[in-house]
Amino acid sequence: MKEFKSEKRLVKITNTIKRRQYDLMVVLENIHDPHNVSAIFRTCDAVGIPKVSLVYTIEKFPKIGKKSSASAFKWVERQKFTSIDSCYSELRKNRFKIYASSISNDSKSIYDIDFTGKVAIVLGNEHRGVSEQAEKSADERIMIPMFGMVQSLNVSVAAAIILYEAARQRIGKGKYDKPQLNHSELEELVELWCSK
Repeated sequence: MKEFKSEKRLVKITNTIKRRQYDLMVVLENIHDPHNVSAIFRTCDAVGIPKVSLVYTIEKFPKIGKKSSASAFKWVERQKFTSIDSCYSELRKNRFKIYASSISNDSKSIYDIDFTGKVAIVLGNEHRGVSEQAEKSADERIMIPMFGMVQSLNVSVAAAIILYEAARQRIGKGKYDKPQLNHSELEELVELWCSK
């Protein structure tokens, strides 16, 4: 495949990679609707999340079209798991703190959570939420404060709210101002992206 390297595209790709947050991850557990998955991937790209973990133990892996994801699938990596144990084990091996989105008695408001460290945010199925295992095995349970009669949000909306709170905190700490990759890693990824 021929690389497309106009100056404008090269600058955009380089600047985007420099802002990628390699210490911020998203885990999607059994999210059924491909439109929700696509919307979450678009938000992940917008916030600078480089990789999403997909854990599917009940639902089938969703088929996502380029149109519905606005090509976010092209820029955000996917890692598939068939169990919460294997996903959490991989995250903990890499020293991520795991926050599961859950409306439970001990859930903490997202506005009381520090999202500036190595953090993985777990989002669950549209109807069932996160599994009991995903909830209990997480380091913390988190929730979005709600003040209406309905105590739930669409999962893609919830993802956007949580991820932009994480982005707000990270902007405040200057985490988007310096690349998390070294020079050679950055150059290698720029070359790869130019061929997409």
